[in-house]
Amino acid sequence: MPPSETVHDQLQLRFNDVPAYGGQTPDAWQTIAGRQSCRSYTGDPVDPALLRQLCALALSSPTKSDLQQRDIVIVSDPDKRDAINTLFPDSTWIADAPVFLIFCGNNRRLRQVSDGHGIPFENDHLDAFFNAAVDAGIALSAFTIAAEAAGLGTCPISTIRDHVDLIDDLLELPYWVFPVAGMTVGWPGRTPRINLRLPLAATVHSDTYNEDAQQPAIEAYDARRAELRPYGSQRDPDRFGTRDPYTWSDDKARQYAEPQRTDFGAFVRKKGFDLT
Repeated sequence: MPPSETVHDQLQLRFNDVPAYGGQTPDAWQTIAGRQSCRSYTGDPVDPALLRQLCALALSSPTKSDLQQRDIVIVSDPDKRDAINTLFPDSTWIADAPVFLIFCGNNRRLRQVSDGHGIPFENDHLDAFFNAAVDAGIALSAFTIAAEAAGLGTCPISTIRDHVDLIDDLLELPYWVFPVAGMTVGWPGRTPRINLRLPLAATVHSDTYNEDAQQPAIEAYDARRAELRPYGSQRDPDRFGTRDPYTWSDDKARQYAEPQRTDFGAFVRKKGFDLT
């Protein structure tokens, strides 16, 4: 980040409607305001002790009712890394990253604790899965902040769920433990640039949910993003044609015009969860 850029500069670039704040801005805000997924790594190794420290920081994050329903799997076995890398032949930066993690939701440990005390587990329903998934997501976010504050680059990989059965087998995950997302970690090969986000007018509400400002905010965001961060390609032009400008809303509508992970509910049930 150029020395002249403040946290407010970064947030204005990202959102375009953030009010000025006159108070002190902690150093951590600078990291969060300027972050971006990293898809280029130097290949230099990450000290295993640093990696464990980052895992500890991630698992220091909030957890529902102190249930601690998340685990982190460090995938370092070369054969397992190769098996994961082959799933993403067009994402060569995944293979280039020196570290690959998988964040898992874990509702198994709580059930084992209940069994150990001879107390029935009476919450076998959708909320059990949801709590564990959210716990894992919170830990992933905390890891990202901690790693990037240390100068590392990270990128979450939700597409491991496109291959959820293979990942499940590869990690030998037992009942009630499931992969939420992967993450590449390494020293950045180039400085990532700030990506743009929808204006706060579309995503922050006061007292009640209100969509009055949403459509004009999306239209303004589409135009601004097409100007400042244009897409390098367009999804499925044979089906949808091409557009100029090609916008964020175009891209996301096209992305979800194709069914994705329709087997995930069946997988979660196979892992022992009752989703009623």
